[in-house]
Amino acid sequence: MPKQITPLELQIVLDALTAFPAGASVEQINSTLANRLSHRTLQRRLALLVNENRLTCEGRGRATRYRLAPDPSYPPLSPDRTVAQTAMGVAESDFYPPLSTDGLAVRTAIRAPLQQRRPVGYQRAFLDAYRPNETFYLPTHTRAQLAAMGTPQQPQRPAGTYARHILQRLLIDLSWNSSRLEGNTYSLLETERLLQAGAAAEGRNALETQMILNHKAAIELLVEQVDDVGFNRYTILNLHALLAENLLADPLACGRLRTIPVGIGGTVYHPLEVPQLIGECFTQILESATAIADPFEQAFFAMVHLPYLQPFEDVNKRVSRLAANIPLIRDNLSPLSFVDVPEQAYVEAMRGLYELNRIELLRDVFVWAYERSCARYSAVQQSLGQPDLFRMRHKADIAGLVSAVVKGGKNKQQATTLIRERAGGIVPAHEFGRFVEVVETELMGLHEGNIARYRLRPGEYRSWKAGWM
Repeated sequence: MPKQITPLELQIVLDALTAFPAGASVEQINSTLANRLSHRTLQRRLALLVNENRLTCEGRGRATRYRLAPDPSYPPLSPDRTVAQTAMGVAESDFYPPLSTDGLAVRTAIRAPLQQRRPVGYQRAFLDAYRPNETFYLPTHTRAQLAAMGTPQQPQRPAGTYARHILQRLLIDLSWNSSRLEGNTYSLLETERLLQAGAAAEGRNALETQMILNHKAAIELLVEQVDDVGFNRYTILNLHALLAENLLADPLACGRLRTIPVGIGGTVYHPLEVPQLIGECFTQILESATAIADPFEQAFFAMVHLPYLQPFEDVNKRVSRLAANIPLIRDNLSPLSFVDVPEQAYVEAMRGLYELNRIELLRDVFVWAYERSCARYSAVQQSLGQPDLFRMRHKADIAGLVSAVVKGGKNKQQATTLIRERAGGIVPAHEFGRFVEVVETELMGLHEGNIARYRLRPGEYRSWKAGWM
C-alpha cells in the first residue's frame, strides 16, 4: 500500500512553488527543497496537488510546468479589467484598483492575521528563476497595451526629451505620490509650493519636507543624466544617496549596501542578513535588469526585486519606484508617477511579494497606476477606458471648491487650508484624501481655456492667478 502523503509534505511543495510565480519544472521545484526528493516521489505529490486543484499543470514531458492555482472561489474578471469594485467584494467607497483573479487571491492571503502567516526568509531561487527575455512577469498583451498607452504622439527624439518637456509636472507628481505612499502628509498643493517656492508647509515635520526635496533631487538625476543612468551601481547607489539624504540614523549608510539586519513592519518576511549575499544578489538584479529588452518588463522587474532584496538600510521602496522610471524616461515613454494609487493597495501588494513571492497583486497595481499616469500626461481619457466615477459623483462639490478658491483670491497655503476645512463636511472620512487631491489637481490645471467649467470670469481668474504663490 503506498505511503500516505501528509498535509505537511504537500505544504512544503506548495511553499517551494511560491518562488516561481511563472511556473516551474520538477527539477526547479526540487532544487529549492531543503531535503530533495526522488523524482517519482515529487511527481506523485505534484499530481495530488493538481488533482486537488491547488496547482495547475501546463505542457508535457520535460516542458511540464507547475504553478500555484488561483483560489477557485473567486469569479473570473473581465479581460479589460474594468470590473466594478463591488464585484471584488470591495465597497465603492473603499477604493481599490481593479484586480485580476490571481491578484485578488494574493490580497486575501496576505490579509490573514499576522500570527497565522508563516515567517519566511529571502528566497534566492525567486531571483535565480528569472531569465531575461525568456521569463516575463508582464504578459505579451499587457506589454503591448502599456506601450500603446505610454508612447507620446511625437517624432523620435533624443532620450529623455519627453521627460524634460513635462519635468515640472513630473517633479511634483512623482515626488508627492511616492512620498504619500510612505505616509507623508504633505498635500499636493503644499508639495508644489515647496518644490517651486521653497516654502515648507506649516504643521509638517522636517522629515516629511526632506523626503519630498530628496525626491526632487533624485528625479532630476534621472532626467538630467539620462545618457549615463541605467541599472548600474552608479545609478542605483546614487538614487539611494539622494533619496536617503538626512533621513537615516547613520549618514554613512546613504548610497551604500547595508551591512546590518533590517526588519519590515507588518510582515513576517525577514530579508537577507549576510552582506556578501546581499552584494551578490544586488549585482545579479542589476545584470538581469540591464539585459531585459522591454522597458515595461524592465520597470516592473525593478519594482519587484529591489524592494524584495532590501539592499539598503531603508528607503528601498522609494528607490525601486524611481528606478522603475529609468527605462521609461530613456525611451521617451510616459513616466510612472503612481497617480491615485491607494496606499493600502501598494502596501498589500508588497506584502504579497515579500511573504509569498507572488507578483500578481503588484502587477495589477503597476498596470493600473501606469494607465493613470498616462492619462495625467497625455490628457486623453480613453487611456482609462472608463470615466472617473469619483469625479463624476463629486463634480458639483469639486467645482464649487475650485470656484471658492479663485473668487476668494486664495494663495496656495490658504487654498490648502480652505479645501481641507470644507472637505470634511462634504465627503466621508475614507474619501477625504482623494477628494482633497482631486480639488488640488483641478486648481493646478486651471487656465483661461477651461475656467468656464467652474463659472469663472477671465478677470476673476487673472486676479487670482497673480497671487497664486
